[in-house]
Amino acid sequence: MSHAALKAELARAFVATGAFRFDQERGFKLASGAVSPFYVDCRVIMAHPGPRHLVAELGFHALKALPCQCLGGLELGAISIATAISDYGYTGTPHREWRTFVVRKQAKDHGLGKLIEGAMEFGDGGVIVDDVLTSGGSVLRAVQAAREAGLLVAHTLVIVDRKEQDGRARVEHEGLTLMSLLTIDDLRTALETAQQAVPS
Repeated sequence: MSHAALKAELARAFVATGAFRFDQERGFKLASGAVSPFYVDCRVIMAHPGPRHLVAELGFHALKALPCQCLGGLELGAISIATAISDYGYTGTPHREWRTFVVRKQAKDHGLGKLIEGAMEFGDGGVIVDDVLTSGGSVLRAVQAAREAGLLVAHTLVIVDRKEQDGRARVEHEGLTLMSLLTIDDLRTALETAQQAVPS
């Protein structure tokens, strides 16, 4: 299947599973408190094996040429994304053995008190993954923590770029290359196509 076909199938999966909705009048409240006409829930997508496999395949092709050894991001959303892409890379062509890690929202208050858990080593090239880019805040928090732990982070990957709140500009301002599997435009197109296909 071509790259464009994979993207289109993933966008359709967002609509079919209810992981993407649009309501211009009432909108949806975001974690920041702002209201957006778009609802995007990648947790739903990653809970389905078919769409999860699409994320893994698209993510693998986006990252396969990068000099990185590990993938990770903020709990909890990034865990399934990093794991899915890592698993795909292990059996993919070319073969990639990407280890994974997770950045806690706050360091543990017991044990070793770690902020980052997983299989990363000082000096590793790391890619920060996340589900949705809005303001870029969660991506940048994960990048800062990873860099402070000794990872070399130059790239980030998100499933959906909402194209709101200057998220891309904020991330790129920190010297990062941002890659997104889909944008809000892809999801809107898939929703409009699905609505047109419904008999009146």
